Amino acid sequence: MSASTPVDEPADGPATTPADDPLARERSHLAASRSALRAMREDVEALDIGDVTANWVNAAVLQRQIGERIKALADLSDTPLFFGRLDYLHSPGAERAEGAEGERPRPEAAYQTLHIGRRHVHDADGDPMVIDWRAPVSQPFYRASKKDPHDVALRRRFGYTGGDLTAYEDEHLSDPTAADTAGKLLQQEIERPRVGPMRDIVATIQPEQDEIVRSGLSGSVCVQGGPGTGKTAVGLHRVAYLLYAHRERLARTGTLVVGPNRSFLHYIEQVLPALGELTVAQATVDDLVAHVEVRGTDEAPAAVVKGDARMARVLRRALYSHVTMPTEPVVVVRGSRRWRVPAYELEEIVRQLLDRDIRYGAARDALPQRIAHAVLVQMERAGEAPDDRVQDAVARSAAVKAAVKAVWPAVDPAKLVLRLLGDAEFLAEHAEGLLDEQEQKTILWTKPARSVKSAKWSAADAVLIDEAADLVQRTHSLGHVVLDEAQDLSPMQYRAVGRRCTTGSATVLGDLAQGTTPWATRSWEEALTHLGKQDAVIEELTAGFRVPTGVITYASRLLPHIAPGLTPVASIRENPGLFEVRPAGGTDDVVSACRELLRNEGSVGLIAADARVPELAGALTAAGMTYVAPGEETTHATRLTLVPASLAKGLEYDYVVLDEPRAVVDAEPDERTGLRRLYVALTRAVSGLIVTHAAPLPEQLT
Repeated sequence: MSASTPVDEPADGPATTPADDPLARERSHLAASRSALRAMREDVEALDIGDVTANWVNAAVLQRQIGERIKALADLSDTPLFFGRLDYLHSPGAERAEGAEGERPRPEAAYQTLHIGRRHVHDADGDPMVIDWRAPVSQPFYRASKKDPHDVALRRRFGYTGGDLTAYEDEHLSDPTAADTAGKLLQQEIERPRVGPMRDIVATIQPEQDEIVRSGLSGSVCVQGGPGTGKTAVGLHRVAYLLYAHRERLARTGTLVVGPNRSFLHYIEQVLPALGELTVAQATVDDLVAHVEVRGTDEAPAAVVKGDARMARVLRRALYSHVTMPTEPVVVVRGSRRWRVPAYELEEIVRQLLDRDIRYGAARDALPQRIAHAVLVQMERAGEAPDDRVQDAVARSAAVKAAVKAVWPAVDPAKLVLRLLGDAEFLAEHAEGLLDEQEQKTILWTKPARSVKSAKWSAADAVLIDEAADLVQRTHSLGHVVLDEAQDLSPMQYRAVGRRCTTGSATVLGDLAQGTTPWATRSWEEALTHLGKQDAVIEELTAGFRVPTGVITYASRLLPHIAPGLTPVASIRENPGLFEVRPAGGTDDVVSACRELLRNEGSVGLIAADARVPELAGALTAAGMTYVAPGEETTHATRLTLVPASLAKGLEYDYVVLDEPRAVVDAEPDERTGLRRLYVALTRAVSGLIVTHAAPLPEQLT
């Protein structure tokens, strides 16, 4: 941050000597904390596991755990080790003593003082020097106010330049005579320019955000948040909190962050490591369902039908159509004896398995054991005493295997979908009453593929295969899944993600106004039903921390046309930011706008309709301006990113040039989707936006 002087003098009076200077004392504590963290890391590095491991497997596991611990204890030189301090009136957790009305806080030395940071740090005696922001005792740093101080006398925030502590700011929460003023350091931290990937917001979490972050693991949460409300950061910080509060459980079950594309995942990938969490996997929905190579694309109508939840029932019908009732008995030969299981008894076994509604593959695996058990019952009635080994041998016999193959054949999920999309009669049989004739014709391939490998599968086809695979064999469930930019998912994609957390919980993040696919989410209640989390709590964030007032006010003109029921975001930024709409004569004017914004500190994004990106790329190169693509990391030397509008969602830049709004709208299959894409593009700026246009602006903006 740029702040370099104390903003408010503490209660113990002005500094007279360096020893009494609060800023000097805080710098000393920072230096001591860094030394303590270094000692913690060295202690772990010095561990000798030779005498505590029984074999090489245990040694490898323990060595990996030690390596992860060493990484988690890394001290990032340009990242503040602590960002705040709490001075409690009493030791945290103790009963609050009643004092006289209007009593001023006690001297600083009498307080229980805690420094709040990204990770726990203790000294050689085990006494805490920095408290993890996720600890219960740290919660008042985010929740305390003059109305409800949580037994906190003073909250102090620190300003940094790089890793150097340069300023502090105090709030006397338990002093009724102290002014209730907004924190300048907090505002400056929110608005601080950035270069490179997304950073954490651990120092600036607001009370309404903190409530979501600290919600329990057992329940799922859906966060509706407009641009700049911090919903992505809230979701990532919730993962960090849950890993802190439920470390052992989530270490066993796993956590996953699902994003819309690789560029977005690259943008957010440093947030959790900065908070000390290194084990959270990241993926797109396409990654989750990558059973086949995707080489084709669907027209919008076909993608909409394939993404409809009705397809799950079509697939289930098609799969279980392979089960046929037995018409012949099974005869098992054991030595000189022949054991016969009649067809009617086999049919009863098959119907029992169908009625149990277990996975197709699990039922198929159980069928030979059920048949073998029927044979063992006959053996016991005949006076024999067969054991489990005999039952297993009968289950593996040629006669039983042949019966299972005929009655309950193995089904390959990809081949099942291949047949559905390539065989009109097969599709019609199993889509009857679910899809009408036109819908069936829409998803049928004009030229059926010969094999799974030769088929030009689309992304929607891969989701269907994933659904079929889950019908055959249960998908592994994780402990917690974060699903970001969820508004663009189809019902079948929601089901694919939901399968990954059937026994866990989810954090769903999105903005209905930013849905830019033909199958975009219409309501969160509907989406959560498809996800299998109908009981999730829906929270709404409407306070805009990142987007300037002028920008969000202009973009909100589109809301009545794209999401009439949503509450517009209200910017709480003190800095109104730069906002300007400019007529442009050509690409030279766009390049000039970029050059102008690059004179400021921070990142710059040039957002344009996908079809215009090559022309703009050529103009930038001709002007000698270097740039990167979304997902490539910016540097202080190259701070400009050329962004196709289709990839802008979820990304932020300090300054944005938006080229030709009309072209952004016209690039989409319908006007509503186009206006939503434009709304996304308009709201990527943190400090300033210049809109350039040669064509007339969409009438909804004027």
